[in-house]
Amino acid sequence: MATLGFLITLEIAARRYCGVPGPMTNQAKEVIFAPKPGPLYGGLALMTVVLPWRQRFIAAGAAIGIDVVFVLVRWAVDAQVADGHFFGNGALWVMLGYGVIAVTRRTGGERVLLLKGVGLGLLLVAARKTGDTWLLITAKTRPAVLDPYVATADHALGNPSWLMGRIVGATGPIGTHLLGWVYAQLAVAAIVVALYQLRNVAVERRFPRHHLVRTFLVIGLLGPGIYMIFPVVGPVFAYGPGASGTGGVHWAVANLWPHTPPPLHTPHPVPYDGITPRNCMPSLHTAWATAIFIHSRKGPRILRFAGTFWLIATLCATLGFGYHYGVDLVAGVVFSLTIEAGMRSLDRGWDRSGIQLVAYGATVFTALVVSYRYLPMEMAEHPWVFGPLLILAMTSVVYGYVRTTRQWEPKAVPARQPEPLPEPV
Repeated sequence: MATLGFLITLEIAARRYCGVPGPMTNQAKEVIFAPKPGPLYGGLALMTVVLPWRQRFIAAGAAIGIDVVFVLVRWAVDAQVADGHFFGNGALWVMLGYGVIAVTRRTGGERVLLLKGVGLGLLLVAARKTGDTWLLITAKTRPAVLDPYVATADHALGNPSWLMGRIVGATGPIGTHLLGWVYAQLAVAAIVVALYQLRNVAVERRFPRHHLVRTFLVIGLLGPGIYMIFPVVGPVFAYGPGASGTGGVHWAVANLWPHTPPPLHTPHPVPYDGITPRNCMPSLHTAWATAIFIHSRKGPRILRFAGTFWLIATLCATLGFGYHYGVDLVAGVVFSLTIEAGMRSLDRGWDRSGIQLVAYGATVFTALVVSYRYLPMEMAEHPWVFGPLLILAMTSVVYGYVRTTRQWEPKAVPARQPEPLPEPV
């Protein structure tokens, strides 16, 4: 009910502030019309974790068959397809179909399990639509951005986005295409880790108590709320090629990225266009990549390696493409660990250690954001003080999370040794 209420609220906000349909309307359209790029088949894959293998193949085959029919019909009527994306309707139809089957053909625990699987798949799909709507709302309702504050504070870390931008540019098309692919396929990496965590659901007939999808969705739900408080567009837009509005208006403060760090001067809000999302503070790509890294730690070696690679590559891409400042990444790591700690505490039951960890992470995150807004000049003028302090603050949250969660792990109890039999007299 809470999720439905949130989606309805966002639908109303999108129509009121942006004059466009919201996530519920856009998702309903994709039952018939060509879908926009999104994790429709990823949602289907998550749903099938509740099904035996035979039904998984049937579901996948049905989805592909439905998509083939849709493509042939669109080709026959010469229908236009946005972004050249043809497939996805079939996956949505199959998820909705299993929802109907759960209500009409299943009972008891089987119905509940199947509905949970359908809900999990549809939530992943709805999350993409919700995120798109959130970003549009930030652009329409926040005409001024705070990039000069963040860019000034970023001097404390040595302007890493400018440095990484030059490094990525020097790697040529190979490095650019690799990092671009990693950055764009973050949801795919999350689905792979989630499928590993949920691999035994069909056998055990229950979901694990905590898994990546829950943390992923909460990060996407809460993060845009921070965007509304601290609107930032990123170096490539505020100090680089920038976004061009109607009439060819160039909205960048200056064309400096990535070769010339911005000069130091007292920051102030600057106007920006009504199209570019204000989605930098915190870096949710960093937060999601951090969550993937955490949840891949208990997987096989190849999954642990992939989780590490995705985190490092995502950090390089967010900086190297000019999408984020260094201080965004610091805040993103703290944000992710705090939410992950909260989700784990909610699952295992709140105790003193969980409350302390979440409260400490929230305090550090708040202190970071407040310092970026009200102490940027001091941070820039004393980088050898504030730079290490920023890294120390982030590291303290990482250390607190690792130490606390290790205490939550079940301890192995040694088997009781049988008492020796008395020797015969």
